[in-house]
Amino acid sequence: MQSRICEMLDIEFPLLAFTHCRDVVVAVSKAGGMGVFGAVNFPPDRLEEELKWIDDHIDGKPYGIDLIVPNNYQGKGQEIDPDEIINIIPAEHKDFADSVLNKYGIKTEDDDFGKAAMQSSMQFGNNLSDKAAATSLEVAIEHPIKLIANALGVPPKIMLDLGKKNNIAVAALVGAKEHAIKQVEAGVDILVVAGGEAGGHCGEVSTMVLVPEVYEAIKEIKDVPILAAGGITTGGQMAAAMSMGASGAWCGSVWLTTAEAETNPVVKEKMLTASSRDTVRSRSRTGKYSRQLRSPWTDAWDNEGPEPLPMPLQFLVSSPALAKVDKLSQSGHEGAKQLATYFVGQGVGLMNQSMSAGAVVQKFKEDFIKAYERLSGYLE
Repeated sequence: MQSRICEMLDIEFPLLAFTHCRDVVVAVSKAGGMGVFGAVNFPPDRLEEELKWIDDHIDGKPYGIDLIVPNNYQGKGQEIDPDEIINIIPAEHKDFADSVLNKYGIKTEDDDFGKAAMQSSMQFGNNLSDKAAATSLEVAIEHPIKLIANALGVPPKIMLDLGKKNNIAVAALVGAKEHAIKQVEAGVDILVVAGGEAGGHCGEVSTMVLVPEVYEAIKEIKDVPILAAGGITTGGQMAAAMSMGASGAWCGSVWLTTAEAETNPVVKEKMLTASSRDTVRSRSRTGKYSRQLRSPWTDAWDNEGPEPLPMPLQFLVSSPALAKVDKLSQSGHEGAKQLATYFVGQGVGLMNQSMSAGAVVQKFKEDFIKAYERLSGYLE
């Protein structure tokens, strides 16, 4: 396709797939799009293993990585001992998480929210820092990546500098016009404009409004290509976004129900039967607003729970509990199956058939062509 994104990233079709699953990265890139590997949960040694595997299986096709380096979070810029972080989490939040699990028949031992459980969740918090991002980037640039994407703020200077030095495009996710302007002024190469329909961390403005708003706002500053995100699960939606100024699409949720995805099978089945109204935007999981599949867990926190803690503290409360829920749900525990949830966007209502990631890319292409032909028909 004649898209600036295709030209910039050397890909056939301007569809980028954000995923934590290396198999999806490979499948999407091989199908003509571009897989972007979510790296925030991996320490350097594991990240090296994952990227090496991708290199060995992707047949030289382009791919990228995604990091989360927020501009603001609890303890940013400070060297804090992990034990200190765990000790400042209020007992009220630990007790409430316990109570929700207990209500659904999940036993919680005294040490469930002790050091062992929380320290297993510390990698997420650790990787939010500029220092950890720099370490991850040092690992990543030793591999043939073509894109580095950052969420939750302006990329740190080292990310922008390494991108320019190594001819790697730097993308930034934005959920508001003013954030997009700051990103352009900072020097990012690509804007991922994510509407409130998106799974995971998202803003309030819808994709239909946000894409043209950002397009108009930045064109007098600098001509930076836009990837539309948020609720996009079809090629028709992709075509609509591109008619409003985007140069392609960035999708995350649609890959969660693919054959290659490592999504909990219980959650995957929930997604395949969910409607677009079965998601909720809540701070209860990470401390920042993120969209996820609604369940009794999310309802309890949003309706009865204490005020969520700032990032990354809230994640250290929710992650051990939800890890237990995930494990038990897959073993058939009925209470855990009810509680099970995961990040997903409102586009889940269109995700009602499981197929391979490569087939999803092909379906996007077919739907895009049909949408293009429909629009062309109006001008005949």
